[in-house]
Amino acid sequence: MEYGTLLGNSFEYTKECLIGKWMKWILLIISSIIFPLIYGYVMRIYKGTTPAPELENWGGLFIDGIKLLIVGIIYAIPLIIVAFVMGFGAAGAAMAGGDMAAFGAMGLGLLVFFIVAIIIMLILPIAYIRFSRMESFGEAFNFGAIFETIGKIGWINYIIALIILGVVLAVIQFVLMLIPILGQLLLFILMPAFIIFTARYMTLVYDSAA
Repeated sequence: MEYGTLLGNSFEYTKECLIGKWMKWILLIISSIIFPLIYGYVMRIYKGTTPAPELENWGGLFIDGIKLLIVGIIYAIPLIIVAFVMGFGAAGAAMAGGDMAAFGAMGLGLLVFFIVAIIIMLILPIAYIRFSRMESFGEAFNFGAIFETIGKIGWINYIIALIILGVVLAVIQFVLMLIPILGQLLLFILMPAFIIFTARYMTLVYDSAA
């Protein structure tokens, strides 16, 4: 997998989408605030639309965004359950065995939470794209097909691609945060760029399975 090509293609895609199209950029910032709209726009990118899709059919964008949000919420349920059990487990351990037992229960709970979070982070991008392309909630939870897709990409390739994406975004956002006041404003203005870049990058990763 050519990671540089993935980054370069995603950058050019994002630049073509936004640069010189200031009204579209402003509307995408507004869509990021009314977040189901940006979720719906991301769905169109996940479908492999090239060049970047135009902003149209706002009602459809909103409805699609709600659907994608529902998929994300369902995937978050295991984390909510683990956090809930972890809290009650720590409280029960504290009552039964004191602070050390509570710390032990909390540590075990955090480990389980961390493992579940990693699994979901690996699965969710592929689930989002499958749902976007097939418009079926069942396909968002077709774990056999999801794991098969990741297998075709290559687990190592896939994980490295996710790490590179995370590092690139984290570095850029960290640098911007170091700029007093202006940095926060730039982060807000560039929010659509980060979202589009990420969606395009993951779309290319997904398509590499073919």
